[in-house]
Amino acid sequence: MASNRPAPEALYVPNDESAEGPEGPTGFGGYAPQEPWEEWNPTAESIRPVRGRHRVHKKGGGGLARSSTVLGVGVIAAVGAGGIATAQGGKPPVSIAMPDMSAVTDQLPEAKSLPGVGSLISDDDGGAGGADTATVAAAAPLSSAGVTTADAERGTTGAGEALRARIMQQAENQQHQAEDAQRIAAEDAAVKKAAEQAKAQQGKAEAAAKAKAAEEKRKKEEAARKKAEAERLAKLAKSFSLPTSSYTLTSHFGDSGSMWSSGQHTGLDFAAPTGTPLKAVHTGTIKSAGWSGSYGYRTVLELKDGTEIWYCHQSSMSVSVGQKVTTGEVIGRVGATGNVTGPHLHMEVHTSGGANIDPLAWLQGKGLNP
Repeated sequence: MASNRPAPEALYVPNDESAEGPEGPTGFGGYAPQEPWEEWNPTAESIRPVRGRHRVHKKGGGGLARSSTVLGVGVIAAVGAGGIATAQGGKPPVSIAMPDMSAVTDQLPEAKSLPGVGSLISDDDGGAGGADTATVAAAAPLSSAGVTTADAERGTTGAGEALRARIMQQAENQQHQAEDAQRIAAEDAAVKKAAEQAKAQQGKAEAAAKAKAAEEKRKKEEAARKKAEAERLAKLAKSFSLPTSSYTLTSHFGDSGSMWSSGQHTGLDFAAPTGTPLKAVHTGTIKSAGWSGSYGYRTVLELKDGTEIWYCHQSSMSVSVGQKVTTGEVIGRVGATGNVTGPHLHMEVHTSGGANIDPLAWLQGKGLNP
């Protein structure tokens, strides 16, 4: 602010009865007559702005005065910067210990290097230098301490505004970091889930492939087994023969009925006309040949493995006990002797241990299909 020189103050003089004047004895109601008023004309020097500028007169202790000033400004700047750093970093305030004056004085920076401080100290009392320092002081006030170049470029020139802008920027950066962290976590979770799904699908595909391969292998093995069995049976069929021809299967092993003494049929019946030839199913020896009660005329052919083949109800027999016969050789003829209802061959198969088994299954096991 500009300052104007005050007008001279009138001196008060007590009333004097002996004084004369237009207003009374004193002339001015108690005030003594004054010298004439002089006109006051403001000058550039009298109205020059002095904001942020203090003039320190040189004296014998001028060095100490300047050092004290620099120290005070340095402490202010340090406290301001510490407050800004505390607000930015969220750290607790930093306590400042005042060092010994004599030890700190020599380590302080030049006063003119501090923002807004150079104009506070002047080597002379006026002149062009004084005008320059006043301009600098006005351009760089002390409140701009802690304002960076980036703040100034953004139009932020106040320390408080700069602090607010930095806090807002830091909060925005933290928000962005949190959003980035969430995004990255979501992406990682999606990638992990996709990998797990792909692994599960791959596992299913591998399991399906293994199952398919196992099934194909089983089928191949089954086909190979059947092929081998067919070859074996074909080979056996060449050495085995059906007991007769031009027949019809009328009763099977295990059939139930009152016509059989045991209640169940114990063989396989080949119905055929009387006199139809009966053939040896395989090479063997005639174990018995003759009458056998309800079986009529019966021939028993024993094979090399001890299996016995019974030919029952024959009309005639062509072999004798102990005779060796070969596959397909005629050993008798179909008849209706014994307990029968018509001409047929009643064939039974007994193992070497004496068990009575199904003749149809046994013939099929030799590659024959009656």
